[in-house]
Amino acid sequence: MAFVRFQDLEVYQLSEELADAVWDIVLKWDLLARDTVGKQLIRAADSIGANIAEGSGRGSPNDTRRFLRIARGSLMETQHWLRRAFRRKLLTPKQTAALQAPIDKLPLKLNAFLKLIGGNRSHTK
Repeated sequence: MAFVRFQDLEVYQLSEELADAVWDIVLKWDLLARDTVGKQLIRAADSIGANIAEGSGRGSPNDTRRFLRIARGSLMETQHWLRRAFRRKLLTPKQTAALQAPIDKLPLKLNAFLKLIGGNRSHTK
């Protein structure tokens, strides 16, 4: 596979879109919500793109696969914190709907990227 800058990867750009949207939402929360759910949510969302970037820079398909799997885990953590935020009425229905598109697309894009580099195997390994 030819070298591609991580910034040019659609999956990375989608992770940035999600992380930036999460940031914009959390900034408006009160101190308790920001300090508890908000910090965790921001860290998880930021971690998706950070792991895509780090994996892309490692130079080996095995390392790239490992970091893409970590990014996938960070996406699941982000979904957890979004569920907590929704259940605690920190997200409006409009905000939830706006976040839904990247949340729906990211697992597909991460799995497609893993498949492209030959690594869409089960979580057991």
